[in-house]
Amino acid sequence: MSELVVDAPIVAVVVYPDRARVTRRGRITAPAGDQTVYVESLPLGLQEDSVRVSGRGPATVLGVDVAVRHHPQAPDEAIAELERARREALALVEELADADEVQAQLDVFLAQLGRRAGGSFARTLAGGHSGVDLGEFTESLAGRLSAVRSRRRQLATERREAEERLAAADRRLAAVSEQRAPDRLAAAIALALDAEAEVEVELSYVVPGAGWTSSYDVRLSGDRLTLSWFGLITQHTGEDWPECDLTLSTARPMVSAKVPELDPWYLDRYHPPVPVAAAPAGGMRQAAARQASFGAAEAVSAAPAFADLGATVEQGVTAATYTPPRPVAVPADGASHRATIASVDLDTELDYITAPVRSADVHLRATVVNSSQHTLPAGRAAVFHEADFVGSTALPLWAPGEDVELALGLDDRIRVERKLVRRTAGKATLGSTRRREVEYATTIENHTPRAARVTVLDQLPVARDHEIAVKPTTASPDPTETTDLGVITWKLDLAAGAETTIQLGFRVETAKSVDLTGWRE
Repeated sequence: MSELVVDAPIVAVVVYPDRARVTRRGRITAPAGDQTVYVESLPLGLQEDSVRVSGRGPATVLGVDVAVRHHPQAPDEAIAELERARREALALVEELADADEVQAQLDVFLAQLGRRAGGSFARTLAGGHSGVDLGEFTESLAGRLSAVRSRRRQLATERREAEERLAAADRRLAAVSEQRAPDRLAAAIALALDAEAEVEVELSYVVPGAGWTSSYDVRLSGDRLTLSWFGLITQHTGEDWPECDLTLSTARPMVSAKVPELDPWYLDRYHPPVPVAAAPAGGMRQAAARQASFGAAEAVSAAPAFADLGATVEQGVTAATYTPPRPVAVPADGASHRATIASVDLDTELDYITAPVRSADVHLRATVVNSSQHTLPAGRAAVFHEADFVGSTALPLWAPGEDVELALGLDDRIRVERKLVRRTAGKATLGSTRRREVEYATTIENHTPRAARVTVLDQLPVARDHEIAVKPTTASPDPTETTDLGVITWKLDLAAGAETTIQLGFRVETAKSVDLTGWRE
């Protein structure tokens, strides 16, 4: 049985929330007989029981095994390129260090030459010889020293830049080397052919260390709300994904499809625990090991079969699969890579909400119906008014036809002011109660160019003692809703430029012996 290696690049990736399924495809001409075709450079972290083989051509698949291939260095081009860049940077640093050492020795030599020549010139002049040109020599020596030291400064700058490039190469290499050990896995596919033929081999496998989450942009333009949905893909599987058929799936392969069943709910008399002597440390470790081993075995036996889960994902019964509109390359760097999933205009109803008892801020609120066919996963959303970023919010899981409320920031064109307009307090006499009575006036002004619906929240105190009584005295206009917890709601429709006032008053009565807490004005 001969060995053949097929060049099978990545052609498709399905990304789940916590893993990915990678598909490789390649063509090879195989002779007749039983052959072993290898697909190499697979990541070490792949789940071996997830490997599946299919293809086209006059061949029969006899089986597939996964084996480790030991390499002296990482076989993929990205690692090799980083290693070459690091070697080049290191060689440049060493070359500049050698050049600086030569210049340093030349500097020392010229300094020593100057000292020795000075003594020789002094003895020559003392002997009465005047034919020596001292000025020309000193100028030449000074020029050489100046050039040497200038060159040393230039070399120091070049060496510092080269060391920075070397450090950057080390950081890039370290960032990927943790997930890219030199060793790789190889899939050995056993084929049987009646005659020599060209066959197409397709290999798929599941890898951990990958996933995607949802991110949104919510943009309000006038009364129109547009939601852009993005998938943030991250992976550190040890292999780069090129631009290929990339899809995002909401399926969770490791979640069992078993219908939940309820165990009996027992009630029993409480029995105090019986003291037990402490076990020896070694015995405790052995017991813990046995328990952990049993738990691991039980977890493995309870895990669903890979093939069944794959069939569920393919059927799309419990999951949705999304294909970005353009190819996205995702390197194994652990960074987030954004892919656009959809952009939809949603039905929305805008209003304002304020709670002047707490703050005079008025919030723009949108009640939005998911009128698309997408079930939107939970995720962070950036909120924009036209081109202005106004904040971020969290979107819950959002099914088609469901409505949610989105906070779209503050609007200073709706003005709210709440004032205490009346306050009375009575002292208790013998056998009587104490009374406190207040009244507030809240003014709302609409300075927007269009009509606005404003929801105003206020509240009455809630008594937690039978000798404390709260009695409303004024509520004008009539509130839309009053809850048992004292929250009062008004829904007001204000024309552009209009204003209105809400009156709220109440009285608190307490027994003479009660010291009231929690009161505020």
